[in-house]
Amino acid sequence: MKEPIISVSGLRGVIGESLSPELAMRFACAFATGLEAGPIVVTRDGRATGRMLADAIRSGLCAVSRNVIDADVAATPTTGVLLRSLQAAGAIQISASHNPSPYNGIKLFGADGRVIVATLGEEVVERYRSGETSWVSHDQIGVVAGCEDVIGEHLRLVLATVDAERIRSKRFKVLLDSNHGAGSVLGRKLLESCGCELTLLGGTPDGQFEHTPEPTAENLAGVRRQVVEAGADVGFCQDPDADRLAVIDEAGRYVGEEYTLALCLDHVLRATPGPVVTNCATSRMSEDLANRYGCDFHRSAVGEANVCTMMQDVNAIFGGEGNGGPIDGRVGYVRDSFVGMASILDAMAAREMKVSELADELPSYAIHKTKITLDHDRVPTALDAIEEHFSDATSSRQDGLRIDWPDRWLLIRASNTEPIVRIIAETPTSADSVRLCESAANVISADV
Repeated sequence: MKEPIISVSGLRGVIGESLSPELAMRFACAFATGLEAGPIVVTRDGRATGRMLADAIRSGLCAVSRNVIDADVAATPTTGVLLRSLQAAGAIQISASHNPSPYNGIKLFGADGRVIVATLGEEVVERYRSGETSWVSHDQIGVVAGCEDVIGEHLRLVLATVDAERIRSKRFKVLLDSNHGAGSVLGRKLLESCGCELTLLGGTPDGQFEHTPEPTAENLAGVRRQVVEAGADVGFCQDPDADRLAVIDEAGRYVGEEYTLALCLDHVLRATPGPVVTNCATSRMSEDLANRYGCDFHRSAVGEANVCTMMQDVNAIFGGEGNGGPIDGRVGYVRDSFVGMASILDAMAAREMKVSELADELPSYAIHKTKITLDHDRVPTALDAIEEHFSDATSSRQDGLRIDWPDRWLLIRASNTEPIVRIIAETPTSADSVRLCESAANVISADV
């Protein structure tokens, strides 16, 4: 088989090509070996192949003497909350996030309820690649137990962050597109608890996606029409494991994923100013909002684990990533679409404004993303050339190379798994963002 994409937080691959039950089991056992004593929670995002991988992973964990709590279908942020409430040693979420149906994967959680940090992830990968697994005798195997209440604690924590009664009083009409992923398990209960009149699309978590899973404007064209036809006040669209949220306004406009974090952040900081953390590929909207409310702003390297580590270091009031992933430490240090939905509804209720009006108040920028082929050994020279070419700006090598001007920025990062570099630019207009990306690509092509 081909090698799956392996990172410090887990792996992802195509079933039957680069990911098999045996491989998933061996990776899970490599993870379990480094954990403290205690049960391991296993969840999945609803994909058709998830149960197969879960069966293999549970068997492998029992065979290395670990007890398992089988929580079946659950969103990724729910998994983080659940393992904390059960005081488990760790968790394995079976999910390929926004990837299409042929894919599946594994996300690894530590006892603190967040995706494991890079140092621990590197140890897991090293144990996996060693090929050594310590199977136990028949009298030492672990046992599997079910979980009676998977979503209760997560629901309680999310509702505690908002004025639920204020939201209920508005009787919002909400369309939720869970697209047959795990989001409907808690999404339905949350929105009903908020007194919403709910139109639910893809509410059966069986992985039979009705559109390409990533919640982009192109993939959500049909959902946008359905928001208007349903007379909904807002449309919420989740990826399969429900850690990302895109927003559609009452007129069917794709507000998008970058705006999810900004909408939440504006609402939170109005009531409780405090430090903010986003990654270096997230829209400048968040930085502008932090400045508007006199809050410290911090920028981390790309990756949920990096954002969460910095949030904890600076005691951030809120944070997240621009791919539709708000993070509220009061709920958990995991990107959370449910936090996003509750916060946006609370903002609409508190200010008695439409979601379109809330979005139009935010600072306006346009992001463009592209990539070019480049061997890894040529990346340092490319970054040097870009930094020299744009010498009038401030530069940072925190994660690749980020170039900042007062009203725009440019980020060049090498892929960890492919011979490419990703180029991201954000400026006040789409045309300027495209031009800035093209200019960077031309510099790389000319100098490398």
